[in-house]
Amino acid sequence: MEPITKEDLEALRFQLFADLKELLAKKDESQSDKKEWLRSRDVKKMLSISDAALQNLRIRGVVHPVKISGLYYYKSEELKSLFRQ
Repeated sequence: MEPITKEDLEALRFQLFADLKELLAKKDESQSDKKEWLRSRDVKKMLSISDAALQNLRIRGVVHPVKISGLYYYKSEELKSLFRQ
């Protein structure tokens, strides 16, 4: 039996963090698939766009959010349909 070295523990730590990050990413994807309405931050993350790009989509009428208490909510079906065309 070989002794465990610092390098072994360091490699295990990196692998654990990588696995955890992957699991959390999958969880985020599955949750956003189940949500009927998405907040601006979810849309920006999903489309990998900036605040300005999302605002531009609103101004041009590409997306039609609902504004409630100063927050924009986007219908997930509408966003998915943008990619089907």
